[in-house]
Amino acid sequence: MRADTPTAELYSTLERLRAAWQANKPGYAQRRDDLRRLRAALKRRLDEMARTIALDFGHRSLDESRIADGMTVLNDIDHLVRHLRGWMKPRRVGVGWRFLPARAQLRPVPLGVVGVIAPWNYPVNLALVPLATAIAAGNHACLKPSEHTPHTSAFLRELLAEVFPADRVAVATGGAEVGAAFAALPFDHLVFTGSTAVGRKVMAAAAPNLAPLTLELGGKSPALVCDDYPIDKAAARIATGKWFNGGQTCIAPDYVLVPAGKRDALVEALRGEVRARYGADFDNPGDYTRIINERQYARLQGCLDDARQRGIDIVTLGGSADPAQRLLPPTVLLEPGDDARVMQEEIFGPLLPVRSYRTLDEAIACINRRDRPLALYPFSHDRARIERILHDTVAGGVAVNDTLLHFAIAGLPFGGVGASGMGACHGRAGFDAMSKLLPVLWQARRSGADLLRPPYSKAKWLIDLIVR
Repeated sequence: MRADTPTAELYSTLERLRAAWQANKPGYAQRRDDLRRLRAALKRRLDEMARTIALDFGHRSLDESRIADGMTVLNDIDHLVRHLRGWMKPRRVGVGWRFLPARAQLRPVPLGVVGVIAPWNYPVNLALVPLATAIAAGNHACLKPSEHTPHTSAFLRELLAEVFPADRVAVATGGAEVGAAFAALPFDHLVFTGSTAVGRKVMAAAAPNLAPLTLELGGKSPALVCDDYPIDKAAARIATGKWFNGGQTCIAPDYVLVPAGKRDALVEALRGEVRARYGADFDNPGDYTRIINERQYARLQGCLDDARQRGIDIVTLGGSADPAQRLLPPTVLLEPGDDARVMQEEIFGPLLPVRSYRTLDEAIACINRRDRPLALYPFSHDRARIERILHDTVAGGVAVNDTLLHFAIAGLPFGGVGASGMGACHGRAGFDAMSKLLPVLWQARRSGADLLRPPYSKAKWLIDLIVR
């Protein structure tokens, strides 16, 4: 496996990418060709990709990798290619009657070099989607994959070297020291996906350069089950969202709010989902992803230890923990208080707090006491109730009566708000974020504005007209 990138090389790499971009800014044909070649290279190596990610996790469902790190990237690239020509065109903007016959437009122009800092939980998806978007917008790019997935980082370096020349896309690998130096580079735009705590450090590192940022962070994303929604169906969809990738998903349901009289039924329905998915006694956990490393496993065990000390009921839904494999089974924690660790920090694992509520007002207040979440999952067939929840809360994104899937819709912007992030990726929103929407005014041969000059007494009639 290749050695880490020396920090001394990072700035010269950025300068090489920028000089090449300045000399030959990518047009439509090159952008489209780059995206198609990236898609073909990844599609050809999907099985290898899934096996490589599994090496980093110890065990990760190959099918979940094909879905989350394969399908989503292919889908986003398809969307970019399909819409690229239209997005690149200048967009007409009305000037208003006072400035006629001038005309105006917004012209999407590339920024230069985009930096991408990717996390470990979806190490291909969250590296290649922003990188592909940067390419679509006409930029060159530099990727910093996570040091916690070294095999996947090597795979990405090899894949991208196969597709792109070295002066168009570069990859920097290494630990925290390399990551800190990377974030401090004067990129024309920087995309970071990861925790809120690290996001603050990235923002501080980028501040001296005034580098524009897209921060995709996390937080405590709630599922709110209303009393009209079938408990079995809610349990099935929450189980998918929570235990996909072993709960190591920034938009996984982080806690569930359920009507008080239906709490125990929800827990039993969740137990049934675990039994159906992973075996009667969790004896077939082949499709269940392990925790990424010892540090994360110990952190999650610390959350459970804290809950035990507080007397919180802990319900293991199948099997038992196996530290040797870093296997932590799906676990529900009943009625944790706001002071419990599982309610203080993003869980990022298979632990699911379940809290009961008496009124919808109480449930909404519980959500609004916390930082604005990256995702919100309301479950109800009552449209008025859903509209009320959407009106009374603020979240980065919403999936009504489901979980996770809004992320996979390429046409929907994906991003947080406040502590859960800033800016957005995916589709046109990402394309626009990695472009400069250049305002251009085209003045006519003859313009009334030519009369607006001293002595103003000669243009009094025109001034009276435009200030009416």
